[in-house]
Amino acid sequence: MKITYFQETDTLYIEFRAVEVAETKDLDENTLLDLDREGNICGLTLEHASERADIPHFSYEQVAA
Repeated sequence: MKITYFQETDTLYIEFRAVEVAETKDLDENTLLDLDREGNICGLTLEHASERADIPHFSYEQVAA
């Protein structure tokens, strides 16, 4: 997984899997969902990200099974 924040455009992109995007769906006017050929989610774009998420405070935690 890769998370990229583009400060100039205030856009947050979360790439769940590095695969070719076959289709992009608008979830709303500021949220885009990228799908692969099988319809699996591979990415998520959030416009106006600083208003919609707490960008400076990011944490990651992997919990053992």
